[in-house]
Amino acid sequence: MLDALTVATAVAALGLAAWCGWAAYRDQPTKDWHFIGMAMVTLLAVIQLGVGIVQLARGEKPDQGTTIFVAYLLGAFACIPAAGFMSLAERTRWGSITVAAGGVVLAVLEVRLYDIWGG
Repeated sequence: MLDALTVATAVAALGLAAWCGWAAYRDQPTKDWHFIGMAMVTLLAVIQLGVGIVQLARGEKPDQGTTIFVAYLLGAFACIPAAGFMSLAERTRWGSITVAAGGVVLAVLEVRLYDIWGG
């Protein structure tokens, strides 16, 4: 995996978590700007998914197994969109908390992906 992409995705996810956490602290639901931030973080996860698949197709292997690596890649890809859809259903501060939690989960998944690949 590309270490810089993994770090960038984790940092962006934590930034989104802090931003939505601040909105929740101020008793605000997710707004359009938050969804733009979610789209940017999701774009990084999509790029990472593509890079991971290309590396697997080239014959490179993760240290801890291909199946678990692909499962974590798909989980990282789906994490923020799932939190975003859940925040649409809950248009209170709890929607912002859901996205903040999704950002923290994505950052943890990134650390785990790095570890699975052999970092």
